[in-house]
Amino acid sequence: MPVRPFHTSSVQYIFQGNGVLATWWRRCSSEMRIRGSLVLLMHVLLCLVSGAYSGRTSSYVRNEFPSDDIPLEHESLAVPNGHNAPQQVHITQGDYDGKAVIISWVTALEPTRSEVFYGEQEKHYDRKAKGRMTNYTFYDYRSGYIHHCLVDSLEYNTKYYYKIGTGDSAREFWFQTPPAIDPDAPYTFGIIGDLGQTFNSLSTLQHYVKSGGQSVLYVGDLSYADKYEDNDGGRWDSWGRLVERSTAYQPWIWNSGNHEIEYMPDLGETSTFKPYLHRYATPYLASKSNSPMWYAVRRASAHIIVLSSYSPFVKFTPQYKWLKKELKRVDREETPWLIVLMHVPMYSSNDAHYMEGESMRVAFEEWFIKYDVDLVFAGHVHAYERSHRVSNVDYKVTSGSRYPVPDESAPVYITVGDGGNTEGLASRFNDPQPDYSAFRKASYGHSTLQLKNRTHAVYQWHRNDDGKHVLADKVVFHNQLEERPCVATGPH
Repeated sequence: MPVRPFHTSSVQYIFQGNGVLATWWRRCSSEMRIRGSLVLLMHVLLCLVSGAYSGRTSSYVRNEFPSDDIPLEHESLAVPNGHNAPQQVHITQGDYDGKAVIISWVTALEPTRSEVFYGEQEKHYDRKAKGRMTNYTFYDYRSGYIHHCLVDSLEYNTKYYYKIGTGDSAREFWFQTPPAIDPDAPYTFGIIGDLGQTFNSLSTLQHYVKSGGQSVLYVGDLSYADKYEDNDGGRWDSWGRLVERSTAYQPWIWNSGNHEIEYMPDLGETSTFKPYLHRYATPYLASKSNSPMWYAVRRASAHIIVLSSYSPFVKFTPQYKWLKKELKRVDREETPWLIVLMHVPMYSSNDAHYMEGESMRVAFEEWFIKYDVDLVFAGHVHAYERSHRVSNVDYKVTSGSRYPVPDESAPVYITVGDGGNTEGLASRFNDPQPDYSAFRKASYGHSTLQLKNRTHAVYQWHRNDDGKHVLADKVVFHNQLEERPCVATGPH
């Protein structure tokens, strides 16, 4: 059998997933690369024998920790003091470029003015914005009065204080606007999904608020109200009070999941997403979307696209046509980081919800590769998993490869459906672990993504280790438009 000639490019390919070696490779001269190749090749052979370049499934085994729902009388769900005081306060981005917020809240007992008083000095509110009020019924539940108020024309990188309500019932909060749109603007996102309202949910939130995250990318499944008898609408209220410790102070970029559908014909409720659409406003019009279910925002150095897994997305549907246009609008000179949010993962090796994202993968994967999407975050599966850069665009039912293949132009797919919900963890993974899966673990937690500049970002998954915070996965991502690839893994 003839021996194939050895090329240093082979070593470059082998080490594309290792940030330290990739950095060494870029800095070496051609002569140094040739001299070092044999040493590197020996290292590769040893690692392949030991399995170091296969995927990792964490050996961590979670002990018992309270996973029951938080009782309604628990202090974390408490109704604020004062008659008809504003509650469930949450903010989201209110425009395309981060110079506006939508502030939302609920007054439970009676309607009040939808007004926000705000300013740049604490307790000195020299400006006012007016919003709108809505409410809804769902079976035998009647919501409180839900207020949405757009506060716009804000300055970048500025701390604003705001007050809602009046008299003894007034409540005061603050938020920080992002830096101006700039390719090197640093920014830290939190990523959370499938949160629910258990003690694990509370642990996730407590860990996240200490993380330094400046805004949350939320990948769907919020209150799990549909899991309660008669689709208990009161659980939307308790969830809103639970997350207020973060949502009142920083924007959460919302996305919906299957537990927001709430199609209940047996209860006389035949519309979809009714509570979600009433409660959680999105700036969809700013990105020329015709539905609040899918939209885009730009924030610091990132362009974030939110897709709806449970709205029509096949060819010529409104979501399909909108995404096609939005991807063309992305300006990587201004926002080099391109991030996509959805609920159902396109790539997952967990038995739970296996292959449910296949139809959206078929519809959009080629676009993600064409436009150099950096990262795709999803939830739905109640576990954590991170992929290698792979694609399966050549797959056909009757011909072509049936398996994903390495593809440097593809995004990394990350599942973070492990926020803490009452349905429990999805602990059964496919065995053996498929080649496209880099790291996976069934444990509750949250992620952070620190965009350092236009070239690299630090990503971390933080595991709730029986209630304690543990850094369990760390990766340095290099932007898709830069020299590929540079990924450095950290502790597992």
